[in-house]
Amino acid sequence: MIKAILFDLDGVLIDATDWHYEALDRALSIFGYKISREDHFKIYNGLPTNEKLKLLSERQGLPLGLHPIIKDLKRKYTNEIVNQLCRPSHAKQLMLTHLRANGYRLACCSNAQKHSVLQMLTSAQIDHFFDEIIGNDEGWLPKPSPEIYLGAFARLSISPDEAVIVEDAPHGIEAAKASGAQVIAVRGYEDVNLSLFYNLNLL
Repeated sequence: MIKAILFDLDGVLIDATDWHYEALDRALSIFGYKISREDHFKIYNGLPTNEKLKLLSERQGLPLGLHPIIKDLKRKYTNEIVNQLCRPSHAKQLMLTHLRANGYRLACCSNAQKHSVLQMLTSAQIDHFFDEIIGNDEGWLPKPSPEIYLGAFARLSISPDEAVIVEDAPHGIEAAKASGAQVIAVRGYEDVNLSLFYNLNLL
């Protein structure tokens, strides 16, 4: 019996995939580096900024000493974009309202840092729906490791077979599958609405 539904954040609950790309691209460009949009969505999408920068150092020779500066700039630019563009979605609010009314416990598990996750959920006015909100800076290995989801199961006092996870990015889907839960792999933000759960007989 399914007791809880866990969501990724970017590209699932919040249409932020492009925001992260744009913020990092802006920070990297100051130092003459760039990730193509194609590479971002094929290789980097869904990874924490730390992991993206490590990969960029391996692939393009980005100096390790620049990592802290780029991370700070990326955080600053992401905050600016979120403040400008993140708005409530009636479809997401309706979906979460129905899921709660049907007795499901809800969690948001993201490779973004907790403060960023909270900022986006609060700006979208959906933070209050969640029993657990978990970022990548709470001690678990980031996706594609399943640790963040296993940690959420423990906090929710459920077993993997009592959970459904909604993910869009390859690293997140890999983490969700490795957790042992049922996985709903979506193409992106527009797919995540009330009809998704009706179609899967969860409502």
